[in-house]
Amino acid sequence: MLMQKYILIFNRLEIKLPIDYICILINYMKNIVLFGPPGAGKGTQADLLVKKYNLIHLSTGDILRSEIKEGTSLGLEAKKLMDDGLLVPDDVVIGMIKSKLDKNPKSQGFIFDGFPRTQKQAKELDNLLNHQSKSISVMLALVVDDKELIKRLLNRGISSGRSDDQDEKIIANRINEYNIKTTPLKDYYASQNKLHEISGTGSVLDIAKKLNNIIDNL
Repeated sequence: MLMQKYILIFNRLEIKLPIDYICILINYMKNIVLFGPPGAGKGTQADLLVKKYNLIHLSTGDILRSEIKEGTSLGLEAKKLMDDGLLVPDDVVIGMIKSKLDKNPKSQGFIFDGFPRTQKQAKELDNLLNHQSKSISVMLALVVDDKELIKRLLNRGISSGRSDDQDEKIIANRINEYNIKTTPLKDYYASQNKLHEISGTGSVLDIAKKLNNIIDNL
């Protein structure tokens, strides 16, 4: 009896593999959306997850700066928009993410930090990953009380000198905007049973253990 085979597109090559083997590959790869308001500790936890699971950290801010520095066509387009005081549109950001995925075909997975931020962006990311036989494994959302966030960001403003972390009113507006805009995104991943909310209060290692436990049981 012939084993049913499906085509896996890998690094632009079409490879026929048994469906069970494809499922193993997809499940082995960990593609994580790391989510949380400003001051929730995403950067710290992302660094720990990268080291533990050998993942690639995709921060949209870092990607934008990298593409601009390298002078790529997408980077030049983004720079022009930013110089004009305009937001970089979703299709440009998606193009940059696609470029990073294409450059790392053997990666064991990615951490998406700062993208998606809207349901529309999440759908576009899903479409991109589906075309590469990948998918989002889980959305890890760090939850921290607003008062604690304000306290953390004010302290960060003192140590870093960042002006946007030194005005309590500006900080409160950023947090409020985050809460309003991200609720539909959480609902999107919750509808796929991929949303896991974790308290971002406590020691760094305790929070990391909670995240690891979720990932290890995917």
